[in-house]
Amino acid sequence: MSDDSPAKPAKPDTPYVKKGAGPVHIRGAAKDDAQGGTHPSGAPWRNFYGRFKGKGLRQSQEAYLEEDLAKLSPGAVDWEANPDRRPLDVDAMFGGKPLWLEIGFGGGEHLVHQAARYPDVGIIGCEPYINGVAMLLGKIRKAGVENLKVHPGDVRDMFDVLPEASIERAFLLYPDPWPKKRHHRRRFVTQDYLVALARVMKRGAIFRVATDIPDYVRQTLEEVPRAGFEWLAEGPQDWRAPWGDWMSTRYEQKAIREERTPHYLTFRRL
Repeated sequence: MSDDSPAKPAKPDTPYVKKGAGPVHIRGAAKDDAQGGTHPSGAPWRNFYGRFKGKGLRQSQEAYLEEDLAKLSPGAVDWEANPDRRPLDVDAMFGGKPLWLEIGFGGGEHLVHQAARYPDVGIIGCEPYINGVAMLLGKIRKAGVENLKVHPGDVRDMFDVLPEASIERAFLLYPDPWPKKRHHRRRFVTQDYLVALARVMKRGAIFRVATDIPDYVRQTLEEVPRAGFEWLAEGPQDWRAPWGDWMSTRYEQKAIREERTPHYLTFRRL
């Protein structure tokens, strides 16, 4: 490994919620996970930090949500619809195709790009921000891809109902960095999220992480291996250069304009 490698450390829909404004009670949840307890639906208490909706949707986007979203559902994911947490039938979902997962797809450009490039793969995208979901639906219409399913909610609900060892590739691309130290526990790259991700990934499955935040790189390199993954890097190009099938997202373009350096980290499930 080169000396200039990233340093491994010694470590019901709620609209118009401001990002970082405090706990958002996702699907009725109202307490920290650590406090225990359940929602009347049977759901664990899970605080969701982020936002479900931003500025008003265009009329066309409202139409996409009304006309297309239900058809792209992966099945009963939410606690109200599936209180017994019955596993999804992923073989029936995509006719037995290999299954991939994108966690927080933003505006959906990478998700649609992957679906078009790999028509023999089925991909589930999870995104709680409804404006991003609406943008994705417009891109799906334009591209005409048919190998996508969309969950407009918390990926933790998806982890509950995915069968063990069902995912062959997962993407975490430019996740919310939560830059304040006291908010680092909200990042995806914590054991609460990563252990659940590891459970649903096959042995040898690939997990890709892209970020432009150096401290997020640090935490990723610390936490992801602890959850049962190995970092696949032998030299600087393995984290400096994007993947061969990469589609640069609007978040990456903003990072480059603001002179932040993207990192592309690839892990394999052990």
